[in-house]
Amino acid sequence: MKPRPDTDKTDEKLQKVLARAGLGSRREMERAIEDGRVKVNHKVARLGDRVTATDTVQLDGRKVAVAPPQQRSRVLLYNKPEGEICSRADPEGRPTVYDRLPRLKTGRWISVGRLDFNTSGLLLFTNDGELANKLMHPSSVIDREYLVRVQGDVDDDMKQRLREGVLLEDGMARFTDIVDGAGEGRNRWFYCVVMEGRNREVRRLWESQGVKVNRLKRVRYGNIFVPSHVRVGQWIELDAQEVDELCQTAGVTGPGRQPVLSRAEQHNRDRHRRRLRAGRGKPRPRG
Repeated sequence: MKPRPDTDKTDEKLQKVLARAGLGSRREMERAIEDGRVKVNHKVARLGDRVTATDTVQLDGRKVAVAPPQQRSRVLLYNKPEGEICSRADPEGRPTVYDRLPRLKTGRWISVGRLDFNTSGLLLFTNDGELANKLMHPSSVIDREYLVRVQGDVDDDMKQRLREGVLLEDGMARFTDIVDGAGEGRNRWFYCVVMEGRNREVRRLWESQGVKVNRLKRVRYGNIFVPSHVRVGQWIELDAQEVDELCQTAGVTGPGRQPVLSRAEQHNRDRHRRRLRAGRGKPRPRG
């Protein structure tokens, strides 16, 4: 496949389109193209290919949605309840975190990491795949804070071991901070911080010490906290300043990152925020 001429202003580099779809960094997508894992219009792509919204793009045999290049970065904060999965659909018919989110006219919401089925709390979504990938990547060194209830005897030696590092099946892991919360005896709450988003990392760290986690909630992602007026099952859209600060945290810069909404979208967002602050907002029914 020959690259399209540069005079076509509607096309983009293939790796940029794949990164924006949240499939990995541009460097990772370049490697995927070089490895022959990407097809454009059912033909194996080559590094240097350019695509438009009318092209059919596939990665590892799965179709990729080609989002328009003019979109701005938008970010939602969702207060996830227990009992929802972070996939778009579930063969078992369980509810997903996407069921209650507002619909986008173009593009799609991309989850910034995941939370387990039985974990609640802060979950971010964005329409910007590159931003999502940077927020999730360990190189960005963004801390995630959890409130966890632990069943079992926890002493200072155990907390020190968890801070220094524990060898799990997928490598060394540790808490960068552990702060006592409420409770006494064998059921106590702790605030703990990790710098990665490995699968079930918080639970596995505690369980490596012979104790059990029976409640887990994420309360912070970088500089983003769950607002007190956003109840479980509700979402709120970050404003331009919050999105800009989040982009700076992730090391993503450049023009066009702040959300540019239509007058109707701004009105709906502001009305939604007022309803949440007034305590009138209700979680949107699933489906």
